Amino acid sequence: MEVVYIFSDSASIRIPFFDVDRHLFRLLVSVGGGVWDNVRQEFVFGININSARFERIASYIPYVRVDENSSPQISIFGFWKYSRMEPSVSCPAARDILPEKSPVEKAYLPAPAPELQQKKYTMLGPLPQPEIFSEFWQNKLEDELRSRKYSPRTRRCYLYFNRLLCRTLQKTPEEIHAEEVTQFLASIEKDREYSASSINLAISAIKFFYREIMKDGRIEDQHRPRNDGRLPQVLSKDEIRRILDTEKNPKHRLLLMLVYSSGLRVSEVVALKMEHIDLSRKVIHIRLGKGRKDRCTLLSEKAALFITEYCDFFGIQKWLFPGQPPTRPLTIRSAQHIFDKAVRRAEIHKKISIHCLRHTFATHLLESGTDIRYIQSLLGHSNVRTTERYTHIARRNVLNIQSPLDSIP
Repeated sequence: MEVVYIFSDSASIRIPFFDVDRHLFRLLVSVGGGVWDNVRQEFVFGININSARFERIASYIPYVRVDENSSPQISIFGFWKYSRMEPSVSCPAARDILPEKSPVEKAYLPAPAPELQQKKYTMLGPLPQPEIFSEFWQNKLEDELRSRKYSPRTRRCYLYFNRLLCRTLQKTPEEIHAEEVTQFLASIEKDREYSASSINLAISAIKFFYREIMKDGRIEDQHRPRNDGRLPQVLSKDEIRRILDTEKNPKHRLLLMLVYSSGLRVSEVVALKMEHIDLSRKVIHIRLGKGRKDRCTLLSEKAALFITEYCDFFGIQKWLFPGQPPTRPLTIRSAQHIFDKAVRRAEIHKKISIHCLRHTFATHLLESGTDIRYIQSLLGHSNVRTTERYTHIARRNVLNIQSPLDSIP
């Protein structure tokens, strides 16, 4: 029995290809609105997909749907309908929609191997590799991380990379040697295209496990890659205005206003409560931000007025940005999705994330003459060298410099 895996979260629907499957490829092209990721070999659909048409086509294929934060129980759909179909009968959903071979197929779908050309359906290739990092070691690692009050995100990352190490090498932690860790890091850089910061995080996770849990220093000499010296992306004031003007949802607009006007991290803005807003002093109190540190940052006059009207209209009691259910805050992924949609509507063609608004806040303050020490305090940086990178992109000191081209008659 061959099935398709469909992975769904709050931002996208992903359908990975474990093998060449022309039939499935044509079905997904016929749905429309999807993007073929040639690197990861998967189809990616946005959450605004035509769900009725997608479900109609998916009803002809047995599939396993894995939703974000779903229970371990697996649900399989379309089994009985598919099992009653004759093998020679092609799916009507694809028969009348596409020609024999579409231009998209010719451009992206690789040719099947000779031994697969006679198969009608090849929807699932080799099964994923089994987990080798046992539950015993996972519990030991999580207990150690919790005892040191590591953040939930750090705990998830450390568990993920140690599981990935054992699953990739198909060895238990006791069987892994230092040179194999180097091979693993090389593989995730080559196959998954991980950045230098992600590889550094993987090294920290693996070192923590062997040093603190295994009490073993076998990989202490692992060299770290040099971090990329990239400058942060910054928006102009006109681009900020366009983003805010195109966002008509009051909740979403206020969220973007606060990230920009107060220099908040996305994890900080979604965790805001009404008790953190001091409207009389125009101050926002950040509780347990990055590094488990409290700080205060400024609240703009326009944002303060908007908060008052927003809270009165929607009857906000606890979370400033309630999620689903309202007893919990908005998720970080949802906040990023809000920003992405606003950028598309504003027709800004830069490759940016919501964190760009925090970079823009710091850069605009520096350009207006604000002392860098105050900016460091508002951003919550422990070291002023972190804040100094904004001096490389601020235009305050270069506004009066004339390009040599402009001096030629």
